[in-house]
Amino acid sequence: MPQHVRGVIARSSGAPVELTDIVIPDPGPGEVIVAISACGVCHTDLTYRDGGINDEYPFLLGHEAAGVVDAVGPGVDSVAIGDFVVLNWRAVCGDCRACRRGRPEYCFNTHNATQKMTLTDGTELTAALGIGAFAEKTLVHAGQCTKVNPAADPAVAGLIGCGVMAGLGAAVNTGGVARGDSVAVIGCGGVGAAAVVGARLAGATTIIAVDRDPRRQSMATELGATHTVDASAVDTVASIRSLTGGFGADVVIDAVGRPETWEQAFYARDLAGTVVLVGVPTPDVRVDMALVDFFSRGGALKSSWYGDCLPDRDFPMLIDLHLQGRIPLEHFVSERIGLDGIEDAFDAMHEGRGLRSVVTL
Repeated sequence: MPQHVRGVIARSSGAPVELTDIVIPDPGPGEVIVAISACGVCHTDLTYRDGGINDEYPFLLGHEAAGVVDAVGPGVDSVAIGDFVVLNWRAVCGDCRACRRGRPEYCFNTHNATQKMTLTDGTELTAALGIGAFAEKTLVHAGQCTKVNPAADPAVAGLIGCGVMAGLGAAVNTGGVARGDSVAVIGCGGVGAAAVVGARLAGATTIIAVDRDPRRQSMATELGATHTVDASAVDTVASIRSLTGGFGADVVIDAVGRPETWEQAFYARDLAGTVVLVGVPTPDVRVDMALVDFFSRGGALKSSWYGDCLPDRDFPMLIDLHLQGRIPLEHFVSERIGLDGIEDAFDAMHEGRGLRSVVTL
């Protein structure tokens, strides 16, 4: 029978979020109910609240989550009740043109739950990124559940479900950072900091963290950056070139997604180097550059969507590396809050206080 739980919704653009009762139907074919243990507060949740994704209000926010499988629907055999899982928004279909040509990380037909969660009056909710995990429980497609080692702290594990995977994957999967490479990361919030971790994991010997906030520069150093650049005080491109023998970095990762940071990334890379855009731009921004510069420099200009990850492959591996002490994901958890602390967490995000607020239940 349907379950009533508490969840955080956004009713209209810019309005404060609301903690209220929501209704979760019994799982149907291919669906799973997950009892949420922890969920990170990601900038995408704020973008949903403010109408930057679409206007399909009300939204059930939250997507960077880990929890325990509470119930499974007919036909589900990939997870079982009691499994500890990280939720993902890339449940690959296995049958679209990308999957058929062996590129499932670009799946064009990812799965979400068929049924809708609702308010108690029957109003259907739009789950953020098909997850909706600022709630005691949520309904997702079975393919959105990735089993990982239950020894992991849920507050840490959940962050792999979005920001950590996006940044780390931008370096390792999209950027193809290799041993001995030089890497620059522009913007060292949660995603950029994870890109620093990815660059270090891949064996980069020069890792340059660029940010305006000294707190984020310091955190990037703790996570493996070998150099920092204060973008508010010096020329970013000139500084990166100076730190790489005058050539520019082999891989430059833009974790901001603004025209000015993308241009900095373009001109701060070595000849035939790689630029990776993982910061999400707003629809109104444009880049105006001389086409001859693209022709003259060669190399690769890439966008990284979810770190070009495959959750079933990458999530368990990252959890295992963390439990082995090889990637310090615990540093990403800046504070632990309750479901009633989301608006304060959005304020902390605006003010640059820490990397992630994490809701724990």
